[in-house]
Amino acid sequence: MDFDRTGIILYTLEYKKCVDFYENILGLKKMFEGENLTCFEFGHAYLMVELDDAYNGQKTGMERTKTCLRMNVPNVKMYAEKLTRKNIKVDYHEHSWGTIAKFYDPDGNLCAFKDSEKFEEQIADIKRMDQSKLNR
Repeated sequence: MDFDRTGIILYTLEYKKCVDFYENILGLKKMFEGENLTCFEFGHAYLMVELDDAYNGQKTGMERTKTCLRMNVPNVKMYAEKLTRKNIKVDYHEHSWGTIAKFYDPDGNLCAFKDSEKFEEQIADIKRMDQSKLNR
């Protein structure tokens, strides 16, 4: 399976503190940010810090899903259907910000496919905004 990019999503309850930590303490370069998510360069991959807005207070820290292995692909639906044919349960959703398909590995680790096109658009938008600021 070929991936356009790979990344790790860190779901956090301390979103602002984590963004500050990864940006200002570790010195990771910001790729882009959205509402309650910030994406950093992470070697040849990316680290996306995202507010865990699905946490309802019912699970302990050990039960909470805190990470997701992300694989950006050109056709999420096709890859999701391949998994479904192999009897893997897939949670497929299309959003204005992109298409995702979440699934679990045999040990219960959350994984997800994300459409490459929308992700690259988010990066390009930030680059355009930065260039616009420089031209002022």
